[in-house]
Amino acid sequence: MSEIELRELLVALAASLFARGFSVGSAGNISARVADGYLMTPTNSSLGRLDAARISKLDPDFVHIGGDKPSKEVFMHRAFYQARPDAGAVVHLHSTMATAVACLPDVDPVNPIPPLTPYFVMRVGRTMPIVPYYRPGDPTMEPAIHVAARDARAVLLANHGPVVCGATLTDAVYAAEEIEEAAKLFLLLRGTSPRLLTAPQVDDLLTTFA
Repeated sequence: MSEIELRELLVALAASLFARGFSVGSAGNISARVADGYLMTPTNSSLGRLDAARISKLDPDFVHIGGDKPSKEVFMHRAFYQARPDAGAVVHLHSTMATAVACLPDVDPVNPIPPLTPYFVMRVGRTMPIVPYYRPGDPTMEPAIHVAARDARAVLLANHGPVVCGATLTDAVYAAEEIEEAAKLFLLLRGTSPRLLTAPQVDDLLTTFA
């Protein structure tokens, strides 16, 4: 896919997420790896109203080289790309259900959403740890995200929202959507005793769909 095509795809997918309430106002940011660096949504931009020509361009060292000024949360994306060389894109949202889970004090900090469906396991993996609370835009959270991302394709930022990577931009968006659906199921089932996927079933999914 050419960079022009990737810019257009980013605009289309971001608009779809915004239209369905996965982000509001100027919340959330998306990035994608290209041959000579990264594309990223600009700071204070709405995912529903992006201009493909004005998307930020960063060099391989995450230095701004083109387009509008990038999101103030560049460090969040850098943490994933440097922790996971297989990451081709990163999506950060403030989606309602996932953020609700990120606000709960009594969930498992290593794996707050249990394996309820195969699709969550296939898209997100075995774990999705919670990164402790940091003020939005605080670059000191980068090491914590980097450490968590070494063993996870996605994290929940406490009281903030999900960050997820994928091999491609489409994969990352699909994973972000699946996190929101899994969070909705989890919240609907709280206080009950749902049947979870077993460890062998999770292993089978991760082996089959790796």
